Amino acid sequence: MLLQSIRVTVGLLRPESAQVVAAVGIKYFPPPKNYDHIEIPERQRLRVYDKVPMYPSNLKPPKMQKRLRYMRGPEPLHTTLQLKQYGVIATGGGRMAHQHFEMARLVVARHLDQKRMFAIWRVDPPWQPVTKKGQGQRMGGGKGAIDHYVTPIKAGRIILEVGGKCDYEEVLPMLKIVAERLPFKAEAISQETLEKKARDEKWAEENNQNYYTMKYIIQNNMGGCHKMLSPFDHRWYGKYH
Repeated sequence: MLLQSIRVTVGLLRPESAQVVAAVGIKYFPPPKNYDHIEIPERQRLRVYDKVPMYPSNLKPPKMQKRLRYMRGPEPLHTTLQLKQYGVIATGGGRMAHQHFEMARLVVARHLDQKRMFAIWRVDPPWQPVTKKGQGQRMGGGKGAIDHYVTPIKAGRIILEVGGKCDYEEVLPMLKIVAERLPFKAEAISQETLEKKARDEKWAEENNQNYYTMKYIIQNNMGGCHKMLSPFDHRWYGKYH
């Protein structure tokens, strides 16, 4: 009697049609990237730059003016990645001192896997002298003594490059740290993002429907803007400062 009641209960709970639930399925995993064409050089880390440039013993280190034109405007030459992989690009002008070189070198050395990755500099060591007078001195008395040396950087200049058998996601945190700690605006890039940015700028320029662009306004002196603009705005139309 008990077995019969159990059978009736099970029969009531049993569904009329069977339900099939897929527990597993066919998944597609793309093949890993091929890095056979990449050769790792003997020196994987960034080289140490001298704090002071070397001059002959019979030559007194020369002083120099500020020459702000070395930092203003776009970079004409070093704007592409030689390794076609990853790097840090400057989006604004500024100066790199020795401590900034050391910061970038130590950050890259700490996060770089030397067995399959390497890094190279794309900027010169500090060469431009910056003078400074002592605290509390009066005006006059000639130009001050050389305090330190810097490297002027223009917008669009590649600071350093990272290459090897690695993906962009692996080196992105390291490049972001370097870009955030530089004394000017910079960002981490890859070859794909650099090409995409160039395509977007070209598309925006070709498909712009606003007739009154900054170039048109400056060229036609609309609103008498010439008396409020600098010669650099007339040259680059407000894009670089």
